[in-house]
Amino acid sequence: MNRRLTLLTAITLTAAAALTLSACGSDDSSEDTNNDKMAGADAGSETSTSPSPSATASAGRPKITFPSDAKNVFEYEKTGDETKDAALADSTLSVNSVDEAIFEGSTGTKALGFYNTGKALSAYITYVQKYVDDGETWVGETRYFNYKVNLSGDSKAYVTYCSDESKSYIKNRKTGKVDRSPATANAYVLYNASVTKNADGVWQTTDIVSNRGNKACQP
Repeated sequence: MNRRLTLLTAITLTAAAALTLSACGSDDSSEDTNNDKMAGADAGSETSTSPSPSATASAGRPKITFPSDAKNVFEYEKTGDETKDAALADSTLSVNSVDEAIFEGSTGTKALGFYNTGKALSAYITYVQKYVDDGETWVGETRYFNYKVNLSGDSKAYVTYCSDESKSYIKNRKTGKVDRSPATANAYVLYNASVTKNADGVWQTTDIVSNRGNKACQP
């Protein structure tokens, strides 16, 4: 069973954001009524990965730690635009912060509120709490790819990307049992995120919508 079976209520982006994000190429004209979890960008030549979850915190940024049996992999090319690349990097840390909260079994982790705010933070808290209430976590590897980023001024951006959850699985915290049922089309998810740079220069995720099983993300 892919680890994103449990869904959240969708957060709707603004109409302007939806128009900007339409470049992602989805053949689904309607947004999913449920929001999942929550990581290449525009033209560039250097393949990049986000900072490791266990990377040393810097400039007041909280350290994010993953267990040894779980991993997020972010695949995108740097755009060469400093602002876009910063927005992309922090969007991956938003993803990591949500998963760290799941692993910790707590909605009060420092990173969750550091990289997310507003409607996104509220939805992520609900999402993480569902894992906690169900006594579940996840193991394996999730891949994030097909990144695109569009700026709206100097402090707002829209980021779209796909995830492949076919190699990540739900794990029962109490028994340690892992559900390794074969993956379906629902293991592939399209995300549209709105990110805004705060006064400290951190690009926080403010809105997030997802479409599970979107054909644009399937192999």
